[in-house]
Amino acid sequence: MAAPMFPVNTHRHDPYRTFKFQILVDGRPVAGLKKMSALKRKTEPVKWRAAGDPSTERILPGGTSYEAITLEQGLSHDPVFENWANLVNNFGGDAAMSLKNFRKDIIINVLNLQGQVAISYKVFRAWVSEYQALPDFDAGTMNAVGIQSIVLQHEGWQRDAAVAEPAET
Repeated sequence: MAAPMFPVNTHRHDPYRTFKFQILVDGRPVAGLKKMSALKRKTEPVKWRAAGDPSTERILPGGTSYEAITLEQGLSHDPVFENWANLVNNFGGDAAMSLKNFRKDIIINVLNLQGQVAISYKVFRAWVSEYQALPDFDAGTMNAVGIQSIVLQHEGWQRDAAVAEPAET
């Protein structure tokens, strides 16, 4: 018999939706967040063969790498992306770069439909490697929303096991 998808809410059959999420930077939610790329890691396979066994090749786990995370935010007055990007590469030159503060641990919260935190991940030592301050502008597109984005390099992530499945009513 398969394990239940939702041990607390046994009546629930549908997985969590992807439109209810929250990113915390410096403990504050990012305003106007539109999209986040997937959390992905990859462990490289290492092929190995013993000298006395030419017909059998083994595959061992090698180094693990983590894909960059892209965050997209609706163009607003929230300066979180710009301020963070300026800690890495500042127009004031190298002296304006913050070697102390440019790496940040961030929190990714998956919310249920009631807005409660259902699953949470911590991303370690993230920093902005790419920043798009303004989108392409086109006077012919009246319904487009301006999006700014950052690309985060990081050193891995871990699920917060202390975040339990919330009871839904």
